[in-house]
Amino acid sequence: MRSLGVLRTLGGSFTIAFKEGPIARPVRPKSMQKHTNRRSFLKSSAIAAGAATVGVGLLAKELPGSAKEGPEENSGRLTPGDAALLRFAAAAEILETDFWVQYNELGGIPNTSEVPGGSGNPAYTSALQMLDADMAQYVHDNTDDEFTHQNFLNAYLISKAADPVSLEAFRTLPGSTATGSSGKLRLTNLMQLTLDTSWWTRYRSSTHNPDLDPNFSFPQAIPDLNKGQHTAIPRTDADTSDPNFLQVIANTAGFHFPTIEQGGTTLYPAMAQRATHPEVLRILISIGPTETMHFQTWADKAGNAPQKTAVDPLTGVSVTFPDLNSSPFGGEDFQTNLIMPEPCPFISRKLPPCSVIRPTETKDIAKGVVKFLTDMGLFIGQSPAFFALMNDLAEDADEARRQL
Repeated sequence: MRSLGVLRTLGGSFTIAFKEGPIARPVRPKSMQKHTNRRSFLKSSAIAAGAATVGVGLLAKELPGSAKEGPEENSGRLTPGDAALLRFAAAAEILETDFWVQYNELGGIPNTSEVPGGSGNPAYTSALQMLDADMAQYVHDNTDDEFTHQNFLNAYLISKAADPVSLEAFRTLPGSTATGSSGKLRLTNLMQLTLDTSWWTRYRSSTHNPDLDPNFSFPQAIPDLNKGQHTAIPRTDADTSDPNFLQVIANTAGFHFPTIEQGGTTLYPAMAQRATHPEVLRILISIGPTETMHFQTWADKAGNAPQKTAVDPLTGVSVTFPDLNSSPFGGEDFQTNLIMPEPCPFISRKLPPCSVIRPTETKDIAKGVVKFLTDMGLFIGQSPAFFALMNDLAEDADEARRQL
């Protein structure tokens, strides 16, 4: 048996091993060959620098010669397309885990065996509980889920002799210094968010589907969150001194949660359409529905956000959380208890409406996710090398094609 390395997890570590033997090198489609010479630096900075996190043994030993692909990541026994899909999913889950950890440290159930770190911020936790009494438990469980996603995807890649993903070289962003924060450096920024809350009306629309109406503009649920920059966590203890402003921070988090999870709800079925091997397809269609479960939970809780208006004392940006059940909102496009996806046109308007996840168009889905997260402000402060790597991983995933 050959050991492919030790994968570090929250609960310790385990070794991935596979039987000795030749590994057939999959044929790389021509569309994916053009990257051969342009990622050696990115690999050394993002993968090798994270060796302690995702597999010291993998990086210390050469893979069998037949699996080598030069500067491009090794796909091992996977097709290059399947490896690229899983690698992008792993990167997305690493980023998702990073910001959920920040939420859990301050407003979840911190420092457990499942999700270590932080000590809790009672004032912020209480503000979140205005949306639902069980918010702390939900935040903790969502965080735990994302950890398992990132760990599984990297472990699976290693088990197939394919390169895993680490973003540890980019853990450089300062986070909250409020009571309860671990003070660790972060990959993501939760303190300068601009949120697209049009998913609220998209899933309530019976007449439009972005897959069929790509130019239709769905109304924002919280228009103020879609302009300016907003913090979703207390930046310092000063942010907890005004209960009104603190509730607006918690409300912002309450809408950020489903905004993120609806993205994952779309990403996985869109990427699944490009998978070749049934097992890779199984992975994508098994993780994806958990993102949907998260999304519906958070969409329900967001509807409970208390009506508030506050001005950020640092930025001067004002935000109002309106009554979504009353004019000028109200009606089926905004009604807060309509959390099931409204049937809408799907595939063709010649077919009857169907209740579906939307969008699920697969073209450029990974690049679209990177743009979505970037526009959100989640990466404010990150380096050019970070954006180069994420865009390159996305491009590889988008070039994956199902091989018959």
